[in-house]
Amino acid sequence: MRVSVLGPLTLGLGTRSGVPSAMKPRKVLSLLLLNAGRMVPVQSLMAELWGDQPPRTGLTTLQTYILHLRKLLAEGLGMSSAAVTRDVLQTRPGGYAMVVSPGELDVHQYRDLVAEGEGALEAGDERTADASFRRALALWQGPALVDVTPHGRPLQAEVARLEQSRLTVTERGIETRLRLGGHLEVLSDLASLVVEHRFHEGLHGQYMLALHRSGQRTRALTVYQRLRMAMTEELGLEPSAKLQRLQQAVLVSDPRLDHEAGAAGRGPVVA
Repeated sequence: MRVSVLGPLTLGLGTRSGVPSAMKPRKVLSLLLLNAGRMVPVQSLMAELWGDQPPRTGLTTLQTYILHLRKLLAEGLGMSSAAVTRDVLQTRPGGYAMVVSPGELDVHQYRDLVAEGEGALEAGDERTADASFRRALALWQGPALVDVTPHGRPLQAEVARLEQSRLTVTERGIETRLRLGGHLEVLSDLASLVVEHRFHEGLHGQYMLALHRSGQRTRALTVYQRLRMAMTEELGLEPSAKLQRLQQAVLVSDPRLDHEAGAAGRGPVVA
């Protein structure tokens, strides 16, 4: 079985799909998959479907969706309905649970690779960390559950958690590549990321550092000035003291910003 939530929702075996076409059952399936192996309470599923005002027939309708999902899963996985009920989409006290095998769900693979990368970083093995972070991010095929909309509050919370993790891992991956001397390699990614995340100081700092190490000190200072202008005009805030120190270090070409010094100290920015 192949199951994906990091992008479009997919579930099936070979060319057969177990994903419903109607949006409400898709939302039920998505919430179950994001909590694979854990019981999702009936109340959470009903909140996803109808918010704070479920219809009087809400529970019966939810049960109908579950029956429909089990039928689709049986067809998509080539299993009997009884086997699906027993082994895949289970009824548990108070709710329902999806059961997937290790390695079937992309978000589980993603989290394992992120943990592997973080462990490698702690051990000082940047090359292994870099490979793990790259593989983790390569699993994403677009925004999480991009074709399941609109999200109710339960799915909103789960998707927001995933997207924040994706951004954090992106930043960690770039930090790792900077430690390895890959400042030229990350420039194009960072140019895009600072446009998408206009007030993310960490990404702006990484972009400044990569530009500085690439011999583009003037552009690095321009990145800082643009961020500062946007923050003061739109948020009424100044950049953090850490980013201000980085700007001063770029201004005077502080040798601690060089790749060799950053690699030796396991940290690319001036504290």
